[in-house]
Amino acid sequence: MKSIKLNTLTKTQAQQALMHCCAAPNWVAGMLKALPFENKQQVFECAQNVWEGLTEPDYLAAFEGHPQIGDLSTLSKKYAATAQKAGHEQAGMNKANAQTLQTMIALNKQYLTKFGFIFIVCASGKTAEQMLTLLEQRINNTRITELNIAANEQAKITKIRLEALL
Repeated sequence: MKSIKLNTLTKTQAQQALMHCCAAPNWVAGMLKALPFENKQQVFECAQNVWEGLTEPDYLAAFEGHPQIGDLSTLSKKYAATAQKAGHEQAGMNKANAQTLQTMIALNKQYLTKFGFIFIVCASGKTAEQMLTLLEQRINNTRITELNIAANEQAKITKIRLEALL
């Protein structure tokens, strides 16, 4: 059986590592409670099960761990702990033209005002234009629909970050 890196960390180290994957304290607590893991698949299943048992305040806490899509300036400031991950995940924004970035920033503000949380999308592998199209489509959703979509996107992001951790 291949050793799971997470099992070799101290509780404090594991807590910090998990917070880099998902900033929801109740998700982190659930993952810590499940330690040790037998294999990667068990980690992923536990992560999904814990996530599915959470509520809106937990989702919002997780969302707070992200910079806004396209707001790359915040990566080195507010989100220093996850800046490298988020910067890589948002790599498609680095190639965006000025118009795309301006539209993204304007729609991000509208989205935040409308829903009370930032636009969450699993940005890995997406171009700036694809992310902008998703934002344009999703801004017309109801809050509950959008909260559910954002929570599913957060779960995808968490899995990618867990894969990198493991």
